[in-house]
Amino acid sequence: MAPLVASAIDDLLSNFGYLAVFAFIGIESLGIPAPGETMLVTASVYAGATHNLDITAVIAFAAAGAIIGDNIGYAIGRRGGYKLLLRFGHKVRVKESHLKVARYVFDRHGEKVVFFGRFVALLRTYAAFLAGVGQMEWRRFLVANAAGGVIWALIFGLLGYFGQKAFERLSTPINITLGTLGLIGIVAITLFLRRRTERLTDVAEQAYPGPLGE
Repeated sequence: MAPLVASAIDDLLSNFGYLAVFAFIGIESLGIPAPGETMLVTASVYAGATHNLDITAVIAFAAAGAIIGDNIGYAIGRRGGYKLLLRFGHKVRVKESHLKVARYVFDRHGEKVVFFGRFVALLRTYAAFLAGVGQMEWRRFLVANAAGGVIWALIFGLLGYFGQKAFERLSTPINITLGTLGLIGIVAITLFLRRRTERLTDVAEQAYPGPLGE
């Protein structure tokens, strides 16, 4: 973590405490790139080193930010993003057939994407929005999202709290590793989908025949 970012986050924690944890993670979760995980780790290390914050509250606010932010991102994708792509997606090369494939994928594998997406840097920011665009059923999304948010907050919160400075030093390579794995996974999935685009398109068309409604 860059010294400037670390100093800014330390100042935010000193002045706003749990609210800063909730806000940063919530902002990241609704689809805006922000150092949410860095904030969680730093707050946990700060709690362990100074005891000015309670680790239970840090984890609770982190989980709440993740769940609420993801649900807002999901709602934006489902109500706004989906309609915009349906009407104007052709201008950015997103066809109706692509939306049908997304819907098919989230209907069949949405829980896995949402749950494991919480642990992958890029997916953590956009998985909820994509689930909304893919018209994933909200109750299924909520269960997978809540489980992922709570477990993610527990793991990184406790590791930061008990590992303190050692984990703070390791957080950057951990994030780089997770990000790299996430990119590899996204590339692999993209290549897989491209090779099976025709078949997936046919299957999705059979599952959702006719034009998609708003």
